[in-house]
Amino acid sequence: MAHWAVVGIAATSGSDSMDKNFLKAGHTPSLLAAFLYFDASFMVWVLLGPLGISIAHDLHLNAAQKGWMVATPVLAGALFRVIAGGLVDTFGPRRVAIWAQSTVILGLIATWLAAPHTYSAMFGVALVLGVAGASFAIALPLVSAWYPPQYQGTALGLAGAGNSGTALAALFAPWLAAHYGWVNTLGLTALPMAVVLLAFILLSREPLRTRPAGSPASWLPLLKQPDCWLLMAFYGVTFGGFVGLASFLTIYFNDQYGISPASAGRFTAIVVFVGSFVRPVGGSLADKFGGLRALAVFYTAAGILFCTIAAGLPSFPLAFAAFFLGMLALGMGNGAVFQLVPLRFPQQVGTITGLVGMSGGIGGFYLASSLGEARQITGSYGPGFLAFGLIAFAALGGVFLCHRRWHSSQKVSEAFSVSSVS
Repeated sequence: MAHWAVVGIAATSGSDSMDKNFLKAGHTPSLLAAFLYFDASFMVWVLLGPLGISIAHDLHLNAAQKGWMVATPVLAGALFRVIAGGLVDTFGPRRVAIWAQSTVILGLIATWLAAPHTYSAMFGVALVLGVAGASFAIALPLVSAWYPPQYQGTALGLAGAGNSGTALAALFAPWLAAHYGWVNTLGLTALPMAVVLLAFILLSREPLRTRPAGSPASWLPLLKQPDCWLLMAFYGVTFGGFVGLASFLTIYFNDQYGISPASAGRFTAIVVFVGSFVRPVGGSLADKFGGLRALAVFYTAAGILFCTIAAGLPSFPLAFAAFFLGMLALGMGNGAVFQLVPLRFPQQVGTITGLVGMSGGIGGFYLASSLGEARQITGSYGPGFLAFGLIAFAALGGVFLCHRRWHSSQKVSEAFSVSSVS
């Protein structure tokens, strides 16, 4: 297992020989195609969040309805990952990616033509966007199948950086909605999606060998193991916090501080970019200091920051600083969780990735919906942030539970200390 802990350090060493070997080891065009597909899909997956202010104004939605609307694509994406994983196992990731991207494009065009103007109709739109959220279970197996074990960390880290697409949605969608309307913005989004689909078709190749993401039937034995649930809970907090905030912060900044939709989108984009691009940093720190040790720090920071936000709902500069630091902790936590996956389940990496990825989407659904409900019931977002801060502290307790559970085995030295990579 020590080999897996070394992979991340080797992948981030930056040596010229490693770079040349990496380029020769896999299929770079497929890696680029997977990144573009992942990036565009994540942009679409959270699109209702940045558009939420305009949609809520036109449809006269209350705080709870806004929360449920932006949370539903996140939940749908988590559930569609189950279906996507099975399809990838049967038909191959490239074919499934093309089908999924085409479905999203056609759905966006249909939404533009139908121009939904009721709250219930938005749930149909949310399901279409949820298909884009399933890209996690498609893009990563495509990349994984092209690269040998010693380059999995580097390849998957590069492909996974596509979650930065959430920031693109926050940056551009509010501005487009202000100028062209939110329905037209959904229709316009089909254009870059079509360009990415064409690039994906031209660049990607179906891998000769596959590493299955794991069908639902293969999940059952793993679901009987407590460590599987702990890893799912860890990612439910880190990625759930990341995607939940990416979906909801534009609405929050507008409601809480009266910031214009375009400006709220820009501030959200900054926070989300930070959370996206520090993910490899979190993985590297986990390789160096141990995944559980790194998570202990990240959960402590997140718990303190979100409880602080809840306690006072401070002025905007202080709140923005807290969200910036909080997203740093959550983003690095995403990388640290996946450092633990191959250490604990070295023979079931693909299957555990599917389960853990699904739990991250469910966590995002919880956060976005709970913030809307908190505002509706209490008149304040504070209880929603307080609950999430306490959940982060509960995850910290889970880290130490893992420490005790793994204490008698070699896993603890690899996951909680530096002895395995020194």
